[in-house]
Amino acid sequence: MNAATKGAAAPQEMIRIRGLQKSYGDHAVLRGIDFDVLPSQVVVVIGPSGSGKSTLLRCCNGLEVSQGGTVEICGQTLQDNGKLLPEAELNHLRMQVGMVFQGFNLFPHLSVLDNVTIGPRKLRGMSREAANALAADLLAKVGLAQKMSAMPASLSGGQKQRVAIARALAMQPKVMLFDEPTSALDPELVGEVLQVMKLLAREGMTMMVVTHEMGFARDVADVVAVMDGGVILESGSPEVIFSQPREPRTREFLQAVLNASPGAAA
Repeated sequence: MNAATKGAAAPQEMIRIRGLQKSYGDHAVLRGIDFDVLPSQVVVVIGPSGSGKSTLLRCCNGLEVSQGGTVEICGQTLQDNGKLLPEAELNHLRMQVGMVFQGFNLFPHLSVLDNVTIGPRKLRGMSREAANALAADLLAKVGLAQKMSAMPASLSGGQKQRVAIARALAMQPKVMLFDEPTSALDPELVGEVLQVMKLLAREGMTMMVVTHEMGFARDVADVVAVMDGGVILESGSPEVIFSQPREPRTREFLQAVLNASPGAAA
């Protein structure tokens, strides 16, 4: 938990969302979201499939464009009522927001080392020597120092996701977004990815995580936000959300999830 990193004075929000709306045709996916993520907070977004969780996350780095409302990242307006920043400014802001996807999205023709160093070299102008040193440190952090020369096809799903995390961290972001990072993994590989995420949380990384891993939400989150039908039903500490949820729909969702996965409450 990162509660100790929150100062008494109200800090500037790392992510500030107001009135966010997003529709696909006649289907409203986000219905006026208001939400903040503070420095060093771990915010975990849970809820049933189709509730708008991933769309909300993708709006936080401009991969989805809203039709209404605003998203501010690190004090800068990313999108405002359907308008994104100009491309040059957008790309600069995106460098501050690391994103880890469900499907890894590694470059299959590049080694692990090159996957991690390509961003710092191409976008931040880092020398190959400096980028390689940074990558070595990050790959050691995620437990893959021995895989620098490996190709993605030779890695397990858990290893691929840990490389993806190292690649995102190599851009030295201020915020990390995780979109269901373990949902494509075999159950025995989930733990190795969650351990890396827990390490980042302990180090004070600001994180917004969409996940179905209730144990991770309970153990690591500072704030758990429950989404359904394109709105945030309620948010609060894990203790409150898991033990004393206010909304009947939250209670129904948690009961269904925990009954389906007895270990999720551990």
